[in-house]
Amino acid sequence: MSGFVEKPEPAQVPGLVHLHTGKVRDLYRTDAGDLIMVATDRISAYDWVLPTPIPDKGKVLTQLSLWWFDQLADLMPHHVVSTDLPAGAPADWAGRTLVCTSLDMVPVECVARGYLTGSGLVEYEASRTVCGLALPEGLEDGSELPAPIFTPATKAEVGEHDENVSYEEVARQVGAETATQLRQATLAVYGRARDIARERGIVLADTKFEFGFDKEGTLVLADEVLTPDSSRFWPADQWQPGRSQPSYDKQFVRDWLTSPDSGWDRKSEEPPPALPDEVVAATRAKYIEAYELLTGLAWDA
Repeated sequence: MSGFVEKPEPAQVPGLVHLHTGKVRDLYRTDAGDLIMVATDRISAYDWVLPTPIPDKGKVLTQLSLWWFDQLADLMPHHVVSTDLPAGAPADWAGRTLVCTSLDMVPVECVARGYLTGSGLVEYEASRTVCGLALPEGLEDGSELPAPIFTPATKAEVGEHDENVSYEEVARQVGAETATQLRQATLAVYGRARDIARERGIVLADTKFEFGFDKEGTLVLADEVLTPDSSRFWPADQWQPGRSQPSYDKQFVRDWLTSPDSGWDRKSEEPPPALPDEVVAATRAKYIEAYELLTGLAWDA
């Protein structure tokens, strides 16, 4: 069993109803029916939400998502209404809060892969497929795929694994028309983002999106988008298939947790320990580096 090492108490704000505490975000609803998404500094690894926050992480995720929503606006509508703080909100919500349209969310993690790694690599090594899609022989960890592929997953609760599923299973769950829309939107957004990232010296190996339908029945891009939490970003000048790639994400955290220094056994039921200061600082620096490289803007917390 995994989950939160220490589940936080959500802030109580007049006029807002707390709906959900996720791995990173707290979700509220306004009296008008809009959603308030607050990205915290929580970080998760190996299905645990860790006890140690990464300073500014929630702000980086929020500001990077906003930048990407702007880059994609002509391609795909998004759910952000404003970044104004609700009346009475805590001061530390500034820079990490989005007011969003309430959508009928599609219960599918929409994953696009342009490179082979992670759970896709595990499946490929066993069957030469990813989510039932046949791939050519000779690929290895970090290989670029012949073309990007749509590899959906079911959404899991905190502490549980998302499970890769076939396109046919998605069509069975949400209908053929919606499945087609999800695949087309996922690959179109990935293609645009991959090209933008490549211009900035970053390989966008894979990423996941969430979509929902608005009241008019339009498919809308939701949640966070193209952040180090939802994507694998690799430095292009260090990309080398056949090995694990350096990345702009929480790899410092994973590496420390599985090292002898942590004293933690991820196969046990014991929760992971607090992170040391140097791991926190290195992880924060990686998130900020990704933001600055992608946007071309200096980080100003």
